[in-house]
Amino acid sequence: MTIELFHKAPDGYHYEQEKNFKRNVTAIWLHHHQRYDYNLGKPVKTIWGFYNTKTKQFHAPVNSSTVGSVVRIEDTRPYTAMPLKLSPLESFFHD
Repeated sequence: MTIELFHKAPDGYHYEQEKNFKRNVTAIWLHHHQRYDYNLGKPVKTIWGFYNTKTKQFHAPVNSSTVGSVVRIEDTRPYTAMPLKLSPLESFFHD
């Protein structure tokens, strides 16, 4: 089963889903197509977030191996599912 994401991958990136990351959890990775010298040209990826197939909920990542809190897909961004931590003034001016 492939998870339909709310977002289209940014230019130069693609999403990859790692099923059975943990029981009932799929890890969603964001791959960058650019090669970098610091890692000898190996592919670069970052964790976008997680999806629980049992509860049908998305989760923000704490790190690449730890599932965080539940997030609404509408509150995520193309680069990450981590929620923005805005001050009250920032949130007033944010979308």
